[in-house]
Amino acid sequence: MELVRVNADWLPWSLLLLFLTWDTSAFYVPGVAPINFHQNDPVEIKAVKLTSSRTQLPYEYYSLPFCQPSTITYKAENLGEVLRGDRIVNTPFQVLMNSEKKCEVLCGKSNKPMTLSVKESRLVAERISEDYYVHLIADNLPVATRLELYSNRDGDDKKKEKDVQFEHGYRLGFTDVNKIYLHNHLSFILYYHREDLEEDQEHTYRVVRFEVIPQSIRLEDLKADEKSSCTLPEGTNSSPQEIDPTKENQLYFTYSVHWEESDIKWASRWDTYLTMSDVQIHWFSIINSVVVVFFLSGILSMIIIRTLRKDIANYNKEDDIEDTMEESGWKLVHGDVFRPPQYPMILSSLLGSGIQLFCMILIVIFVAMLGMLSPSSRGALMTTACFLFMFMGVFGGFSAGRLYRTLKGHRWKKGAFCTATLYPGVVFGICFILNCFIWGKHSSGAVPFPTMVALLCMWFGISLPLVYLGYYFGFRKQPYDNPVRTNQIPRQIPEQRWYMNRFVGILMAGILPFGAMFIELFFIFSAIWENQFYYLFGFLFLVFIILVVSCSQISIVMVYFQLCAEDYRWWWRNFLVSGGSAFYVLVYAIFYFVNKLDIVEFIPSLLYFGYTALMVLSFWLLTGTIGFYAAYMFVRKIYAAVKID
Repeated sequence: MELVRVNADWLPWSLLLLFLTWDTSAFYVPGVAPINFHQNDPVEIKAVKLTSSRTQLPYEYYSLPFCQPSTITYKAENLGEVLRGDRIVNTPFQVLMNSEKKCEVLCGKSNKPMTLSVKESRLVAERISEDYYVHLIADNLPVATRLELYSNRDGDDKKKEKDVQFEHGYRLGFTDVNKIYLHNHLSFILYYHREDLEEDQEHTYRVVRFEVIPQSIRLEDLKADEKSSCTLPEGTNSSPQEIDPTKENQLYFTYSVHWEESDIKWASRWDTYLTMSDVQIHWFSIINSVVVVFFLSGILSMIIIRTLRKDIANYNKEDDIEDTMEESGWKLVHGDVFRPPQYPMILSSLLGSGIQLFCMILIVIFVAMLGMLSPSSRGALMTTACFLFMFMGVFGGFSAGRLYRTLKGHRWKKGAFCTATLYPGVVFGICFILNCFIWGKHSSGAVPFPTMVALLCMWFGISLPLVYLGYYFGFRKQPYDNPVRTNQIPRQIPEQRWYMNRFVGILMAGILPFGAMFIELFFIFSAIWENQFYYLFGFLFLVFIILVVSCSQISIVMVYFQLCAEDYRWWWRNFLVSGGSAFYVLVYAIFYFVNKLDIVEFIPSLLYFGYTALMVLSFWLLTGTIGFYAAYMFVRKIYAAVKID
């Protein structure tokens, strides 16, 4: 994969992102700022966190009794890193550029190994049994464990193909026959690229890959001398280091360093980490979804355009007025179709939040597609999304204010406050409750109190004033021009068929948009819940466009059927039905939880379904807003095309 380089055309975007992400390095693109090392320069190994897909609770590195340096220094994190649970800290590993180390004791002396207390042993054993992974970085590259898988397609042992994949981080330990073993020796394999220089210049090196082979070696098999060097046992004669949670355990933490030269250039060094799964399946599925959605969309468009032309032609015949009046159809509700719905303030507020979400997601995906929010810039995606949501409040407020005035609303100040607080308040409330549970587990995933105060200040100091500003101008602007007048007396609505039921409508309307993006949903869920990298933002942008098109078209079809059934109460119903794909996202999330994740405890399950509820709510707001505005434009268009006496 050729990673994108910054050119002059992207300078405005770069400056915008640099401003939005405050003091972060969010517009860092691979290929922009390499670090050059000389021979024997120190290469710092830092720890990020401990993670497990079974518990979904990250912990900081020194929550376990690892060897500590003389001074522990935490890196200043951006907002996204804090929300992700990253706590980047220095470690005592001494690694020098292109300098080998056979085996070195990390802490403890030759005659005095490190002793884990009963409490520490119990904690380490618990983390190993929960499948925790340790995440380290060197020169901003995450450590990976090489997995060599052999595929024997022809049934011939000589023709076995070796498929190399990489696992993020390394396993803390493993269990075997009810015994728990700790990986106490790390074999670091670092790859460097030698830069071409002119004569008489010292060679410079760049780190392009960081691998580790974790091993478990018991105390008796490790021979250490007074200089902190050690000798590893030869072959497979050694036994692993067992951790007995019922007593104190003595052990050595050791490591070795091996350097290899690589042809991989610095700009392409992330390719190893980003190609961890079979991309061909991904490509095929995306293209398949694109073709199916466009095919169905084309059929829907042809049917509805032909039907509409026929309807409008019939309604506009002047020579047979009596027959026209006796017909049933959408023209008969022209005096009620623009009648304001119940709770117009709440409807306009939700739609305003939907516009806010839409603008934020569109810009984030587009900028990420340009390569400015690469995985190498930790937390940049989440930081940018948070700030953009705040700043997009002006657009959300403007659209909500104008719609509220169109729906004959008068209390614009209350409407603006509702827009600024309804959806963000629900999100903040759910996150705060979940955060209390994470706090109770002493996880690094818990948002610290100062960060929570900072988020509240952003909400009430940036988002709220911008929503009020947008709402003020939107409310003052001329309301949407409806082509027909509303009757004073509401028309009686005939009894509806079973398939016009709201829930049936949600099931019918949600299939097509969900079908367009459910493959992408799998990769997004893997990135969120299984600590994978997500980087195919070009495909995601394409899927987002298809989602917008399919939501719009299915919404138009549903509102057309509803008006043909002489039911003019389409405002709320269309908003709910257009977000029907969110119901399928919820069903898929439950399926993913049952089949893909190994979560059994209460708090991890609560976290999963709590954050899933937020995703489903946000997705419903997004798709509901897209469908609502498409249907509103459609309704105004068709009633403007017929002659009303």
